[in-house]
Amino acid sequence: MFPFSTAIKLPVFFYGKIRFSNLDGEMIIDAPITKGMIGFGQHFEFPSTSKGTAELFLQGKMICKGNVHIGKDVCIKIIKGAVLEMGHMACFGSDVRVVCTNKIKLGNWAGIGYQSQLVDTNSHPMFNTETRENYPLHGEIELGSYNAVSNKVSIMLHTKTPNNCVIASNSLCNKDYSNLGENILLGGIPAKKIKDNFNRDWESEKEILKQNKIIW
Repeated sequence: MFPFSTAIKLPVFFYGKIRFSNLDGEMIIDAPITKGMIGFGQHFEFPSTSKGTAELFLQGKMICKGNVHIGKDVCIKIIKGAVLEMGHMACFGSDVRVVCTNKIKLGNWAGIGYQSQLVDTNSHPMFNTETRENYPLHGEIELGSYNAVSNKVSIMLHTKTPNNCVIASNSLCNKDYSNLGENILLGGIPAKKIKDNFNRDWESEKEILKQNKIIW
């Protein structure tokens, strides 16, 4: 997957069982190369056990802009022509599902909670029965930097969030929220702004997060 000069530095570590169902695509590291900077199947949250169901289908491009952390039993599908971009310290928690048919972008320090999903397609063609207009089959997802996405959140096509945003558990995001400003809490089905002046205290956690996730 990498040129020899990159591969020899062992930038990607895999933990536990994972199925590589397609590796025809590209993995691109757009950052200084360090050993183990990208981890698949990392044990950084409870429970510490794995079901062994992780899968990587990489037919398009996966771009890592720095250290990237992927938890246990995560399934990622990137079809041909699609791009998944993850910023520095971006993270997928355990049991996350990612289906990328167009473009999904996570900013720096964007964390996705366990059992959440990011899907940039409707999967099936849908239309308006009155106007006969077809709804877009594919779209884009763009999450800002310092986004804290709680568990069991569904992030669908057309979702765009500002920097410094928190998304509550069991929410459904499906539109552009970036014009709502920073330091906001989103939540609900579909998600809407719940609170202003709300943010995760990243500075108090950064060193702990680095110790738990970065492979030294």
